[in-house]
Amino acid sequence: MAGMRLLPEDPDVAQVRPTAAADLISDDDRSVAADSWSIKSEYGSTLDDEQRHADATEALNYRADYSSDKDEQEGEGVSSMLGFQSYWDAAYADELANFREHGHTGEVWFGGDVMENVVSWTKGLCMDICKNHLPNHVADADSEPVGQREKDMSGWNVLDIGTGNGLLLQELAKQGFSDLTGTDYSEGAVDLARSLADRDGFTNVKFLVDDILETKLDKRFLLVMDKGTLDAIGLHPDGPIKRIIYWDSVSRLVAPGGLLVITSCNSTKDELVEEVYTLNQRRVACQRPGTVEGQEASVDPPPFRYLDYIRTYPTFTFGGSVGSRVATVAFLRN
Repeated sequence: MAGMRLLPEDPDVAQVRPTAAADLISDDDRSVAADSWSIKSEYGSTLDDEQRHADATEALNYRADYSSDKDEQEGEGVSSMLGFQSYWDAAYADELANFREHGHTGEVWFGGDVMENVVSWTKGLCMDICKNHLPNHVADADSEPVGQREKDMSGWNVLDIGTGNGLLLQELAKQGFSDLTGTDYSEGAVDLARSLADRDGFTNVKFLVDDILETKLDKRFLLVMDKGTLDAIGLHPDGPIKRIIYWDSVSRLVAPGGLLVITSCNSTKDELVEEVYTLNQRRVACQRPGTVEGQEASVDPPPFRYLDYIRTYPTFTFGGSVGSRVATVAFLRN
C-alpha cells in the first residue's frame, strides 16, 4: 500500500518483504547483484568503482543537505531479496517453465485491476496532452505541445521499464498504442514476455534485455511506464544510491513534452513528488552558469514537473491515516 509499505497481494511475495537481504542472499549473489550496475558519465563511458561511489555519495550528500531542515528524517530503508536480480532471474525462470508447461501468464504485479486502471488513465492523460488540456499548475508553463506532433495513440512511442511478463504493453496495445518497447534486466522475463506476446497476437511489441540503471537505449520515448521497478530498486541494500541513478537515467529516456508514469506500492504520491523535486533541485544546483562569448550561458530547466495522479484507488484508514495500496503518479518532461 502506498505510504503504508505493503507489497502486492501475492502472499508468497508479501512474506519475504520484512526479511533482510543479508539473510536470504549468498555473498556470491550479493557480489553479482552489486556489480550488475554502474553509473555512466554524460558521454556514456562506464566509471570505475571509486568514481561511481564518489559521484553517488555526492548526490546523497546533496539530498541530505537539502532535507536537513525537515522536522523528521526518513528512517533507514528496508532491504529485501526483491531488490536483487538473482531473485527475479529465479522467479521468471519458474514462470517461463510454467508457461511452457501449462500456458500460465505469471503474476500480474499489483493485480489486473490496477493494470487496467493505469492504462485507461494514462491514455486519458495522453489524449488531454494532445489537446493541450493540462491542469492549471502545468498549463502556463513553457513546453512543446505534444498535440502539435501526435494526434492519436499510434504516434506515441512507449517504453515499459522492468516489463516483466509484458502484459502492461499488451493492455496499452489494446488502447491504440502501437510503438511499444519493453525492457527488463532479467533475460527470463524478456523470454516470457516475448512468448506471451507471440501467443496473444501482439507480435509488434519489442522486448529487450536492458538494465535501467545502466541502460544501452539511445532513443527517447514520449511515454515511459514504470510499474513496480522503482520499488524493486529501492529494496536493494544500496537502494538510495540506485534510486538516484534511476532518476538520472530515466530523465534521459523521456522525450521533451513526454510523460513518465510511475506506479508504486512503496511510495505515496507525495513521496514521489518530493523525490522528483529533489532531483530537479539537484540538477539545477549542479549547473554552473557562465558566459559564452560575452553572453550568459543558458541554464537547462529541471527535468520533470508533477502532472497528476490516480484518485480512484480504494482507500482505507490505518492508525488514523488514510492510504491506498498503490499510488500512480504522472510527471511531464520539460
